[in-house]
Amino acid sequence: MQIRGNLQRFVLIAGDIITLAIVTVIGFASHGTADTAGSRMLTTFIPLVVAWFLIAPLSHVYDPEVFLEGRQLWKPFWAMVLASPMAAWLRGLMLGSPILPVFVIILGGVCTLAILIWRGIFWLVSTRLKRIDG
Repeated sequence: MQIRGNLQRFVLIAGDIITLAIVTVIGFASHGTADTAGSRMLTTFIPLVVAWFLIAPLSHVYDPEVFLEGRQLWKPFWAMVLASPMAAWLRGLMLGSPILPVFVIILGGVCTLAILIWRGIFWLVSTRLKRIDG
C-alpha cells in the first residue's frame, strides 16, 4: 500500500507541476507572446512552483486522506489562493518590477481553477481505479 501511496503522490506532484506549466503557457499565449517568450516563461513558472510547494504541504494536500477524499478538494483550492499572491511577489522580485493587483487576481483565479480541475480529475480517476481494484 505504501508503494501505491507514493506513486499517487508522485503523480499528483507531477500533475501539479504540469498544471502550473500549462497555466504559464496559456498566460503568455493570452498576451500573444508564447512563441517569442522562451526562457521568460520561467519568470512566471518558477515563482508559481516555488510558492505552490511552500504552501501546499502546509495545507496537507499531499496527504492521502486529503487527495483521495472528494470532500477535501477545497484544500488545494485554498492552498492555491494563498500561493498565488506569493508567486506574484516572487515574480516581482525576480523581475525587479512592481506587482500589479490585477495580475495577482488573474493569476490567482486561473491557477486556482486549473488546480481544482486537475485535482478533480485525479480524484475521479483514483476513485474509479479503487473500485476496479476492489
